[in-house]
Amino acid sequence: MSTPTTVRTATQIPHLLGLQGVAASDMRRYLEIARDFATGSRTDRPLEGKTVANLFFEDSTRTRNSFTVAAHRLGATVIDLTGSSSSINKGETLIDTARNVEAMGVCALCVRAKQSGAAIMLAAGATCPVINTGDGKHEHPTQGLLDAYAFAEAAGRIDTFDLSGLNIAIVGDIASSRVARSSIAAMRALGAKVVTVGPPGLVPGGLGAEVATNLDKILPDMDAVMMLRIQFERHADGAPPPPAGQGARSGAIASVREFREFYALTEARESRMKQGAIVMHPGPINRGIELDAAVADGPRSVILKQVTAGVHVRMAVFAKLAVG
Repeated sequence: MSTPTTVRTATQIPHLLGLQGVAASDMRRYLEIARDFATGSRTDRPLEGKTVANLFFEDSTRTRNSFTVAAHRLGATVIDLTGSSSSINKGETLIDTARNVEAMGVCALCVRAKQSGAAIMLAAGATCPVINTGDGKHEHPTQGLLDAYAFAEAAGRIDTFDLSGLNIAIVGDIASSRVARSSIAAMRALGAKVVTVGPPGLVPGGLGAEVATNLDKILPDMDAVMMLRIQFERHADGAPPPPAGQGARSGAIASVREFREFYALTEARESRMKQGAIVMHPGPINRGIELDAAVADGPRSVILKQVTAGVHVRMAVFAKLAVG
């Protein structure tokens, strides 16, 4: 079921819970605000004197800190609550934890959880905006928006955010990836052709993208390649990634060695990409598995630009949703 980007509860509070089914015009509005913050044409601090709560019940580095930086730049103070420091460890429910934090007078709840649908559940009874910062295998809407921003920026299209005529391959563990779901929705809504690539067990259909199992065949036609790590923690065996070249199994793949042979973006594969094509990754990167270090740090890489775009996109989300 599609989840609109801005839904309203009985109290008419807007939330950002997902991108699937969202109109391109709504996505462009977020991206336009982000562009205005990035270029300095907008310098206001609409959250001055307000407080934002980061409720991160799953590990995060980039996303949590990006939301914190974005809130600070807009003038807000930030409450950081992680799973290890919350009363959830004492048996309190997610809903009770969120309600107690909300009662402190925060202007937005930024929620990450292992459970798909957690943000939707919290939004149902919330009296301030809920921003989904990643829920299970469901969605990660601000990541989808920042990926679209970074792609448009690299293509010289941040004036319109029209990605028509551009092709992007999203490669790796699509089945486990909330990033893939949100990025597919954003890229397609803005006009790009999206191809998901990986072993058959990791690339489900039904996400609105073309499906391919042969990276080498489609690679020369792509304007962008976004690599995803294998999310071992979401597979049945839960095995951590072994060093590159070792042959440990992980559910849907025979071995890391086999995955690298057919799907890693190595220096050799990068050399076959079209002129001007870019390399993306939402992080964290498992260097030497899905992406070679020389490629991650090379001239095609816009990985750090994605991080920069993330701050501006999250500023835009706060400015649009949390100002009342």
